[in-house]
Amino acid sequence: MLECVINISEGRQLDAIEKIRGQIGHDILDIHSDFHHHRSVFTLANPIAARQLSQLCADQFDLRKHVGVHPRIGIIDVVPFVPLENSTIEDAVRARNEFAEYAANELKIPSFVYGPERDLPEIRKRAFVDLMPDFGPTEPHPTAGAICVGARQILVAYNIWLKNATIDDGRRIAREIRSPQVRTLGLQLGNEIQVSMNLIRPDEVGPDIVFDQVAKRADIARAELVGLAPARVLANIQKSRWDELDLSKEKTIEWCLATRNRAIQNLN
Repeated sequence: MLECVINISEGRQLDAIEKIRGQIGHDILDIHSDFHHHRSVFTLANPIAARQLSQLCADQFDLRKHVGVHPRIGIIDVVPFVPLENSTIEDAVRARNEFAEYAANELKIPSFVYGPERDLPEIRKRAFVDLMPDFGPTEPHPTAGAICVGARQILVAYNIWLKNATIDDGRRIAREIRSPQVRTLGLQLGNEIQVSMNLIRPDEVGPDIVFDQVAKRADIARAELVGLAPARVLANIQKSRWDELDLSKEKTIEWCLATRNRAIQNLN
């Protein structure tokens, strides 16, 4: 089985986001929207739903009107395919390439691929500068931009807000805790400062570890899990810390998949 975690450059039209949820249905396991990032993260249980979601978003959202703190190159900004049980990274690469071909042929949107060949930060730096799309047109789509389509292992997206901090504090802390296991950005969101992270190897460096690393450097206002985490990550953390870290069994991939499967069975 493959999970697909699509990052859409739209986090403010919440009525439109909810309408999309209703159109796609049970294959959406989770949606996380953020006003300041101007971004929504859709966790999908079916690669076919990725095409439906992309079509809906390309039809109604416009990158030219987008202003947000998160880096992006397109409306359908990031489309990673992630192997879960009984699937491999080779399966994810195959799904990635099939999706990129679909985006090129049906949506006329160029795609840059990441995974074994290169990582996502490289695309962010090089797209349309000295790196041309792997699929589709050589120029960005006029309203949808381009897509980063990936094949990767499970990661955990995680944010920590700081108390009484400046943007310089946020950027310094982001630099200090950055590592091969953790990608970081220090961001200003309104009047608040956030350290935004992707935990690339969450079995090695999980939410508890980065939380404690940040806490050594600043007072923490709150933490936030973006999307879902695998149950094994929670199993490595004392349950007494789950609330502090914004973790729960209901926010695991396994819990949401089981809920989806029961809902589908009840329809049959």
